[in-house]
Amino acid sequence: MKGLKKTLLRTSKSTDSTSSKTKESKATASAAAAPPPPPPNSAKPLPQPNSALSSLSNLASNNSNHSLPATNGSLPPSRPASSTSTAPLNNDRRYSAPDRASPAPPIVVVSPEAPSNDQQFERHSLGLDPITPPRNPLNRLRTGPKDTIPIVGKPPRKQRSSRFVVTEKVEIEKLPPFLETAPGERPQLFIRKLHQCAVLFDFNDANAELKGKQVKTQTLHEMLEYITTQRGVITDNVYPEVVKMFATNLFRSIPPPVNPTGDAYDPEEDEPVLELAWPHLKIVYEFFLRFVESPDFNTNLAKRYIDQTFVLNLLELFDSEDPRERDFLKTTLHRIYGKFLNLRAPIRRSINNVFFHFIYETERHNGIAELLEILGSIINGFALPLKEEHKTFLMRVLIPLHKVKSLSMYHPQLAYCVVQFLEKDAALAEDVVLGLLKFWPKVNSPKEVMFLSEMEEVLDVIDPAEFQKIQVPLFQQLARCINSQHFQVAERALLYWNNEYIVNLMSDNLSVILPIVFPALYTNSRSHWNRTIHAMVYNALKLFMEINPDLFDDAMQQYKQRKLDERQHAVDRYEEWQKLRGKAVQNSGGKLPPDFAETEPPPPPPPVDEADIIDLTMDLNAVSLDAEIPLGDLDDSGIERVPMADPGMDVSIYPA
Repeated sequence: MKGLKKTLLRTSKSTDSTSSKTKESKATASAAAAPPPPPPNSAKPLPQPNSALSSLSNLASNNSNHSLPATNGSLPPSRPASSTSTAPLNNDRRYSAPDRASPAPPIVVVSPEAPSNDQQFERHSLGLDPITPPRNPLNRLRTGPKDTIPIVGKPPRKQRSSRFVVTEKVEIEKLPPFLETAPGERPQLFIRKLHQCAVLFDFNDANAELKGKQVKTQTLHEMLEYITTQRGVITDNVYPEVVKMFATNLFRSIPPPVNPTGDAYDPEEDEPVLELAWPHLKIVYEFFLRFVESPDFNTNLAKRYIDQTFVLNLLELFDSEDPRERDFLKTTLHRIYGKFLNLRAPIRRSINNVFFHFIYETERHNGIAELLEILGSIINGFALPLKEEHKTFLMRVLIPLHKVKSLSMYHPQLAYCVVQFLEKDAALAEDVVLGLLKFWPKVNSPKEVMFLSEMEEVLDVIDPAEFQKIQVPLFQQLARCINSQHFQVAERALLYWNNEYIVNLMSDNLSVILPIVFPALYTNSRSHWNRTIHAMVYNALKLFMEINPDLFDDAMQQYKQRKLDERQHAVDRYEEWQKLRGKAVQNSGGKLPPDFAETEPPPPPPPVDEADIIDLTMDLNAVSLDAEIPLGDLDDSGIERVPMADPGMDVSIYPA
């Protein structure tokens, strides 16, 4: 019996040890099969079947800046590798193979707060079609297939919002007004309101988060009134919060132009593209302007936060297509230029870089006119004598701006800047006029009219000594403009004779100017198709004849002799060609080769009618200085001829 008991005890011990070894081996095998815990903030956790939204939140937290709020059953983004960590729920289901024959149950997400639009979209895409794999949040930017149809014509007016980095859904609570708060608690309330206004909303959906948008608008108005009416409210800890709120709301990616490949924006024909988020942006701009203009504003404290990076971000916004925003940007940058002396040179250099990029690379920018307005005010305050830096800016930036095809967008502001330089330093007139003549348009008539207008403004401020240096190339170009068949170009050039100061300059140098412009004036007095040009040409010739009759007669005789010499040269050339042709026929035996292609020279012009040129003096004496009807349309009594009825019309059809 004792031996039997010992045998049974040994058998039971071996069975227990075997079972324990089996359990340990199974535990070891399961531990080896289970993946190790992920390191902190590195790899994303595996998705859990009972919370599909949690897997999307983890994916978004790893791939983008947007994060979704945690829900019940969601996994934390990272797990510390600890031996005391508890096992996750449904561990067996997590790693077991799913039954492919049975469809997956619908996914239900329970959240204590109302889901945002992104959550609803993801839940819809995952819950209704459980077979579809989770969509990458980056795919949400792809709204549809790329449209390859080219845009033809002018695009319609659009309203859209810029690409803001929209804050995840935050419930904004309405804070108490300043007047209902104790004075000692107002600074802290001001900071809280600034933090509240740093929350961004998506204005592409007009019906989304209306309560939050309304609360933010009221808070912005309260802060605007607070810093405008109260004194001593701008403390040291307010500066970084104000700059941060301004940067969060305004510094964003400007959307691409509506018509990137077509014509540039024309303010007279096209309607501007308005910013949908403007209700908030406008108040933010007004608040920052009042903040900078406040008597309590301390520049020494603010320059820690308003630096060159801030200015560069501000300059990028000038390319906005909304003219309202560009107007506020112009005022804001001008205030910063006036307050911060250490930023003046960087601001000028940064604006130069914008102009260089516009002139030589893109030729597309929406804020050139506003930047030139700022520079016009800056140039007006330059000290004398001008620095070489400023003269270089004139010749290498402002003058080349004339060659861009979209000159009409900013020409008034550009002309003002150029004239401001000439009023500061009259010695720059020669370089400016020669620079304009260098970029003078050849076939663009509207642009040529703008050049003529700017040149007249330049001549209004030019010194007589500087005028003598540029009078020859200038009036050679004016003569070409007078000969233009585009009546607006010829009319704008002839309007110079209505400018008293320019007429005085011409009268002082008439011996040089009259021989240059007389041929163009005489030709248009006889052959131009426009009646207005006829009258203006007669006025200019009459003015020259009254200033110096002897010189006018000399110019007329020089013109006649020049015409005679030109005709004689043409006749001699034609006769020489005939002699050369006869010699060739003689050398070929009296017959030209059959494959010889003969080109006849143009025949010589008809003889110059000296009486026609002499009659010009009589015509000018017959037409008054303010004449509006050329002589050809006057009868013998000086009355304008009235067109008669068509002589070929049968008047017998009308009753007597």
